[in-house]
Amino acid sequence: MELNRRTVIAGAAAAGIAATTLGSGTAQAASASSGSRKPVKEYFGTLADGTRVHRWSLENGGTRLKVLSYGGIVQSLEIPDRHGRYANVSLGYDDLDSYVKGTTYFGATIGRYGNRIAKGRFTLDGKEYQLSVNDGVNSLHGGKLGFNTKVWDIEPFTAGSDVGLHLYYTSVDGEMGYPGTLKTKVTFTLNRHGDWRIDYKATTDKPTVVNLTNHTYYNLAGEGSGSIYGHELWLAAGRFTPTDSGLIPTGELAKVKGTPFDFTHPKPIGRDIRIGHPQLVTAKGYDHNFVLDKGVTARPEHVVTLRDPESGRTLKILTDQPGVQFYSGNFLDGTLVGQSGHTYRQGDGLALETQHFPDSPNEPKFPSTVLRPGQTYRTTTIHRFSA
Repeated sequence: MELNRRTVIAGAAAAGIAATTLGSGTAQAASASSGSRKPVKEYFGTLADGTRVHRWSLENGGTRLKVLSYGGIVQSLEIPDRHGRYANVSLGYDDLDSYVKGTTYFGATIGRYGNRIAKGRFTLDGKEYQLSVNDGVNSLHGGKLGFNTKVWDIEPFTAGSDVGLHLYYTSVDGEMGYPGTLKTKVTFTLNRHGDWRIDYKATTDKPTVVNLTNHTYYNLAGEGSGSIYGHELWLAAGRFTPTDSGLIPTGELAKVKGTPFDFTHPKPIGRDIRIGHPQLVTAKGYDHNFVLDKGVTARPEHVVTLRDPESGRTLKILTDQPGVQFYSGNFLDGTLVGQSGHTYRQGDGLALETQHFPDSPNEPKFPSTVLRPGQTYRTTTIHRFSA
């Protein structure tokens, strides 16, 4: 019988079960209270221009979250396994300099535009805009100095049994080539069940495009523990968007049935990843937008389940967005050392980015990402953990 998460946490607390240290991101014991604790702020490092960066620690419902003011980065996400033993299940670094130099977007808040825009160009209301190009000839995740490189203003809060952080950043007109001053608010909330909720909100003073997301890399066995190919993945997506050689969607909405992209029934990520499908060869694995069957919805719906059979840790993702970018860590090459002291190699982590589709500004068949003055961009994603 698979125990639910509350039973695991309560049992671990009652028995005082000690967890073996797996690295700096792993809890020393699983006996911590499942209740909330007020956000704690601590100094994390200083940027070259003298700006101080802080780390905020949250805990509620048995979930422990650490967030940096630099990049709105999730530096650590600790959850218990079926025995109540904690591990950090997100890839990341121990020091600020590694995040500043990094190109992997570990844990980052992404903006103004999640994923790729072809040739860094789009036309809006008859005017063409040239964006910062940082991925070959394309613009990726907002350009060279996207939201992942900015220092966010952070306000902690408690609301009833919830605990969380409000993150604020204003992107000025013309930043990275995008029109309009975009005022952005991202809220991270942990509720009493340990769910991690992200609410995104933005307004603009000129027509623009916006597609915000989070780029946490997951390994439910614990970061630095090895490959995620044994993780089982389910996606409520009967179609995906094939890409060209630059990983830009071709505009086709292809059926997943009969292809390695079929996750409509749970299967190990590694089962088909080595099959010589042209799309897997081009991306060196999975790096594709999956078209959610539900489309855009008024409230978050369950669209993803990720499970590590060994630890029992399970992640369910609920979103109101129409797509999920599934990236299987194809470009991790063994040169990066994580918090555990282990190197990250290909397939040692994966990202599940809830979003509108890549290159939507240039593809009329895709859901629109245009935001105009007087409108408010809102979207919500919920991460629900169990063991």
